[in-house]
This record gives sequence, C-alpha cells and structure tokens, in this order.
Amino acid sequence: MDPDFLVIGAGVAGLRAAIELANSGSVLVIAKDTLRESSSEYAQGGIAVALSDDDEVELHEQDTLNAGDGLCDQHAVHTLVEEGPAAIQQLIEWGAEFDRDGLRLSFTREGAHSRNRILHSHGDSTGREIARTLYQKAISQPSIRFQSYAAVVDLLCGGTSICGAVLYDEKTMSLARVTARAVLLATGGLGRVYKETTNPDVATGDGIAMAWRAGAEISNIEFVQFHPTALHVENAPRFLLSEALRGEGAYLLNNSGERFMHRYHPLLELAPRDVVSRAIVEEMRRTHAPHVFLDLTHDRTPEFIRARFPRVYETCLRYGVDISREAAPVHPAAHYAMGGVATDLNGQTSLGRLFAAGEAACTGVHGANRLASNSLLEGVVFGGRAGAAMRALSNERVLPCGREVAIEFPKITEAHVRELAWENCGILRDAEGLSDTFRELRETPMARNSQADLPLYDLRNIHAVASLIARCALDRRESRGGHFRTDYPEKDPAFQKPSLISNNDV
Repeated sequence: MDPDFLVIGAGVAGLRAAIELANSGSVLVIAKDTLRESSSEYAQGGIAVALSDDDEVELHEQDTLNAGDGLCDQHAVHTLVEEGPAAIQQLIEWGAEFDRDGLRLSFTREGAHSRNRILHSHGDSTGREIARTLYQKAISQPSIRFQSYAAVVDLLCGGTSICGAVLYDEKTMSLARVTARAVLLATGGLGRVYKETTNPDVATGDGIAMAWRAGAEISNIEFVQFHPTALHVENAPRFLLSEALRGEGAYLLNNSGERFMHRYHPLLELAPRDVVSRAIVEEMRRTHAPHVFLDLTHDRTPEFIRARFPRVYETCLRYGVDISREAAPVHPAAHYAMGGVATDLNGQTSLGRLFAAGEAACTGVHGANRLASNSLLEGVVFGGRAGAAMRALSNERVLPCGREVAIEFPKITEAHVRELAWENCGILRDAEGLSDTFRELRETPMARNSQADLPLYDLRNIHAVASLIARCALDRRESRGGHFRTDYPEKDPAFQKPSLISNNDV
C-alpha cells in the first residue's frame, strides 16, 4: 500500500521530517543501504547551537554569515540559529546524550566560531547519537515504516508537481512505482562524485540528480567544501579527522616537521576550511609530498586524546597510526556540498509537492562556505520545518502520475568521472579544466540497459552532478568560499548572488 508521505533518506533530516509527519498520515522512509548508513552517522565534529551562558543567537548568526562569504540567505540563517536551541532541547527530551561537565552541557570551539558553542556526544560520535535518538523516536511511531536497500532512481511527475518515485529494490533487482501526497528528498551529500572523499559510498548526489531530471531548480552546486584533514594511508578509507582536533590545538606540519599555516592565514590551523585545504595543497606542491601531518601530541596527553576522540583514535589505530603518540598523515577530501536542490524556509522546492532538507537541499544557510558544525543543526531544524509544511498536504488527493521517461545510462566509467571531478572541479579550478570536463561529460554517449544494477544507477547520478558542478563552476568567474578559480582569484561583486539552474535552461 502506497504511503501518504514518502521520505527518501534515513539520516537526520529525513528522520526528523518523518517524526513531524507521523500524526498526519502514513510515512515511508526509504534507505539506500542499511538504516544506519548515512552521512549523519559519520558527523564527528558536533552540532553548533547558541546555548552556553556567554553565547548569543546573534553571535552565531554573524559567524555563519561571515563564513558564508556574502552568499548566505540571512532569513535562513536567522531561522537556523533562532530555532536551534529549542531543537536541541527537544533532542535531549527524546533521549539524546550530549557530553557534559557534571550536570552542565560541555561546549567546545571550532574554526570561525567566536564562542564555545559546539556540543559533542561521546567525544566524536555526535551525528551517530542524534541519528540514534531520532531513529528510536521514529520507530516508536506506528505510522512510520522503513524500507532499506532500496534506491530511488527517479521522481514521478504529474505536470509541474511530484506524485511519487521509482524505486530500485536491490533484493529483487526490479523497479517499482510508489505514489504519495508529497515527497521529501533527504538523500545527503555528493562526495562520491570525487575520487577523494570522506563521505560514505551512498553519497552519490542522488536527490540532486533526480530533482534536476524532474526539472527542479538547483542552487550553488559549485560550492563544495573539502575537509582539510582526511586520513591519508594507503588502502585505508579517507576517514575524516575532525576539525575538533584542531580546535583542541592540533598543529599541521609539513614533511619536515614544520608548522606552515602562518604562511597562509593569521588564524593558522583554525582558518576557514577552504583556506586550510588550499594551504595544504600548496604546501604539498611546495615540498613535493603526498600529504601533510596533523599532530596533537605536543601539548595533549595520550589519555586526553583517547578519551576526547575515541572513534578517531580507534579508526586510525586500525590503519597503523596511533594519534595519541604520533602525527597522522592527512590530505584534503571532498566533504560537504553547500549547494543542492533550491528550497524556501519550509523545504519547498520549485516543483509542487517536492520538498528537500539536509545536505541535499540548498536553503541558503551555508552560502559559499559552511560554518563548522552547522550541518547537523540544519538537518534537525529544516527537516522539522519541511515535515511541518508537508503536513498541510495530508488531506490532498494523490496526483495522477505521468509515464516515467526511459532511463539511459552514460557510457563512461565511474572512476573516470570521479578523477575528472577531483582534478578539474576540486580545490583549485580554472576555465580550461572546467570547460574540458563539462564538454566531455555533456558529450558522453548514453544508452539503455535492461540489466541495470545499483552501481549503474549511481554512475548515472554521479555523471549528472559532476556535469552540474563543472558548468556552474565555469560560469562563476570569481573565487568565493569553497569555490576557488586560479584564473579568477578574487571575489567579484557581480557574482555576489546564488547560482540557479534547471534543465529548462539547457
């Protein structure tokens, strides 16, 4: 039986929306992998909120605007920071356990924050704890059901509105149509578009690609945040070494054991992420080294490091690096997309009955560069807002769906697309590389495949998203936030506006 509401994605944003919808009809939450495999699960750094005694909502708002480098939507930022404290208190009421000093919540500071406002859970497992709390709340609601190992491959359209989706069931290797009164895209990030990424395998930009094919507007997709410090060990995943390590005083060292950030920014290791990422790339080029090193051992005891960063410590140790006693080799990796499916403050996209929340959406909160630890808060706040807005459709009939378009797949390898994206749409960009990449992806032959499997559907989305990034990065002839053009290294006031594109523009 088809649900009243379809939620695509089981991370923080999707779960929060599902909970909001639970009393207004039946809700189906779709997970591409297990119900616990999402970018939310990997969010170590924490969740930012103005709750400490010496903090104010206005300060959090200003820090977010400063990080966004002139492209934040001020109304969206205000909504985020204003509603954040109540959202955190609600999570605590639902059972979320944040780290405390005695009975008081413990706040830390990260780069570009003017106050200690980052809450952590179990040291470095904040996303996992919030997702756990929301999942436990969701499964207590009889109207919410889950379907795992099901990938949504396309949206179903009824005119200019969305009436459902096409699912690929990995177990049966078959396609099925699901209709609903409203659909939420909470599919997470796009890091797997790049060769080097901290994101899980499921982060293939599915929501953005599906929305694009359906005709929705995509905003700021050229702004991708590259985390400066991913573990760089042969045959190891690019595991994120949390910014909180630098917040606790970790140094960045080159292959000669020298600190180098003083050459690039007055805030040293706590400079904005895009600055730190570019500095590391420049330092690696200057010293002809494959990576740099992150070192917290200079003034922190092994006991402190193991207690403060248990997950990071255990993961690094698994790959032969003991961060409590030695520096870890690190290298930048694609981490977070500031852009996505354009929405209003209630998650409404440019298509009727289609909503988006979390990393798949572009609310305007992050502008050109996300402030550290704002992403989990955005998922909680705007996931809840999207769910509340979708409730207004609970008495509407399901729209009749048109026939879905025949699915075609690009005749190109995933490895090649990811290499192109990393080399030409990555940390350093220029017109030549972007033009060549966009041209090659646009001219890639397409063909039907009756035996398509999940990797092929993933490739289809990776190809579409990489094309969008290349095109919008080529059009933005300036450097701002997470977008850096070596041929246009300065900000240009003419480009101080969000990018907006839909397939109607092609």
